[in-house]
Amino acid sequence: MADIFEKCFDFTAVEEVKNKGVYPYFHALESRQDVEVMMEGKRRIMLGSNNYLGLTTHPEVIEAGLKALEQYGSGCSGSRFLNGTLDMHIQLEKELAEFLRKDEVVTFSTGFQSNLGIISAIVGRHDYVICDRENHASIYDGCKLSFGKMLRYKHADMEDLEKALQSVPESAGILIITDGVFSMGGDIANLPEIVRLARQYGARVMVDDAHGLGVIGEGGRGTASYFGLEDEVDIYMGTFSKSLASLGGYMAASERVANYVRHNSRPFIFSASITPASCATALAALKVLREHPELPENLRAISARARKGLIDRGVKIRMSDTPIIPIYTYDPDSTLIRAKQVYEAGVYVNPVLPPATAPTECLLRTSYMANLTEALVDEAVEIIADVLATPIAL
Repeated sequence: MADIFEKCFDFTAVEEVKNKGVYPYFHALESRQDVEVMMEGKRRIMLGSNNYLGLTTHPEVIEAGLKALEQYGSGCSGSRFLNGTLDMHIQLEKELAEFLRKDEVVTFSTGFQSNLGIISAIVGRHDYVICDRENHASIYDGCKLSFGKMLRYKHADMEDLEKALQSVPESAGILIITDGVFSMGGDIANLPEIVRLARQYGARVMVDDAHGLGVIGEGGRGTASYFGLEDEVDIYMGTFSKSLASLGGYMAASERVANYVRHNSRPFIFSASITPASCATALAALKVLREHPELPENLRAISARARKGLIDRGVKIRMSDTPIIPIYTYDPDSTLIRAKQVYEAGVYVNPVLPPATAPTECLLRTSYMANLTEALVDEAVEIIADVLATPIAL
């Protein structure tokens, strides 16, 4: 009889990387998630966070969380379906629906769970779901949890998407799912062409806007707004853990679709609801965003400064128009070494390795916040450029 733990005992990759002294994960924060952090006893400039609007330290957001903790306690101890619905959950859904210009919003306990819950409820046994190859892992897992058939198209390749659509039987329902802003590359989906093809082939469209909300579009309303296609996208999915500085996720859709998901999504029905503090901080962050539509503009300006600084210093980057700026490091070993060198020099970035990239296209993912100062950006860019200009000792 085989031992089910054999795979665990044979998994030595972590020990091998640790022995080389370049293990890049689980660095411990000793301060708030901010533009500068204390991490393992040293100041680092944070270029590895998804806190795009810098609201995790905003006084109104923190105060809202503290008040909710005092008023409602630490948790709801039940699902939204039963005892876990607070009046504040309903308020968050109402205000977010108004902001996104959709009929209704359904909230989930995490962003990952949102994709699991939406896709598994919507995509049935005889349906097809068609995905960009670089979609987030939660989309893939949501497809696996559904009973439908998943087809993938080459990243951002609209001809390949059309081939996939042409292969679907006319009797089948089709849901096209794409990231709005792709989390590793920072590029924006070709939503106009996706919508055109969806119309032509009778498909519905879902956009994962986890990295789009607060980042692009009118007042930070996301990818559909960016292209003026808010009425053409059937489902928006997003998270509270990035621009809205909290924890949780959501689906924005028509009233009928939202009502169906509420009553048929197992990840929604059988999970505890968002904690009071998380709900309150998301609400407060949404309020700040609505009152300060210049925040996404500040984010774009600071990201453009970083992008120009890296290019001017000869750093090879993957071009984007978002606050996600990947730096090519090519192979896994070089990526791990460079990530450690940059970290030790005082900047935190995220190494991106297979399977998130091809083995020869590894990256250092840098991401920026609206409250970064020009001085901090310039300092970080100089550190990164100096590190990358130094040959790796073999």
